[in-house]
Amino acid sequence: MHKIKLRHIQQAKGLSQLLQKASMSSQPRVYVTRPDVDDSGLELLRKSCNVTTWSQTLPVPRDELLRQVKGKDALYCALTDKIDAAVLDAAGTQLKCVATISVGFEHIDVEECKKRGIRVGYTPEVLTDATAELTVALLLATNRRLFEASKQVYNGGWKSWAPMWMCGQGLKNSRVGLYGFGRIGQEIAARIVPFKPAQITYTTRTAKPAEAAKVNARRVDFDEMLCLSDFIVVCCSLTPDTKEVFNASAFEKMKPNCIFINTARGGVVDQNALYDALHSKRILAAGLDVTTPEPLPLDDPLLKLDNIVILPHIGSADIETRKEMSRITARNILAALNGCQMEAEVM
Repeated sequence: MHKIKLRHIQQAKGLSQLLQKASMSSQPRVYVTRPDVDDSGLELLRKSCNVTTWSQTLPVPRDELLRQVKGKDALYCALTDKIDAAVLDAAGTQLKCVATISVGFEHIDVEECKKRGIRVGYTPEVLTDATAELTVALLLATNRRLFEASKQVYNGGWKSWAPMWMCGQGLKNSRVGLYGFGRIGQEIAARIVPFKPAQITYTTRTAKPAEAAKVNARRVDFDEMLCLSDFIVVCCSLTPDTKEVFNASAFEKMKPNCIFINTARGGVVDQNALYDALHSKRILAAGLDVTTPEPLPLDDPLLKLDNIVILPHIGSADIETRKEMSRITARNILAALNGCQMEAEVM
């Protein structure tokens, strides 16, 4: 009798396992290219999807991505993942969605996705405030030479107070030029206003008079911004038109006291030209949160300069922001899998 009971229990367990496997096999399959995204987004997916992830807290190797994406219905990726025709081919025709945990989507071949009817999601609005905060923090760290001064505390360079030692350039009465005036650019401008600049200007393809009026900003052409600004802040998207728009010619037109800040994309800048401008003191200083490549090699010449602050692409690195980015990416995937409107879709 005990043997019969045990056999029934084993059969029930086996049936349960089979049903569980059948249930999982019928669920949409999602591949996540990083295991270290906030788990709140992954939990949303796990409720109705079969979720697998890359195992290491580093970008997934190309060959591993091509292998793991096979047969998946959706791909949850990051800006470190190149999603091109080869990846889409490897995935198969059932792939319905590519969702990136980023505002930028230049790492995704959007046109190729459109051809195949694959929807693309991203996270544009949630990181606006975090990126604007970081941009202003980077500007202040650069113009007031905070990192450079801090090093002097540790290397014995701080001997005593001195009238002109470690003096920086203030924002008060300065001219600030914004290259790009979207959501992030507007929030940067709003945070700069309390520092009492003499003028805020912006350069865009189309005028934004209502938004500019809120911060008393004036639209100027690119050359005027280059020639007149004490601070230039890059907050544009990377497009064919903006790729390396800050080149040798652009740096040549800047004022000698100009401080250049880039929290947009590294590809907007010709870094060799930037190095030359900083090394020759053609411009005063620079602050970068984005570079090409990322991370910068340790022997990159920019790292040998004293008049530059470089951060490791932490513009949106606010805890709550990153959590919400994870959730939006998951919600974009669930919407696409269910044929619904995405929270943020690249059109």
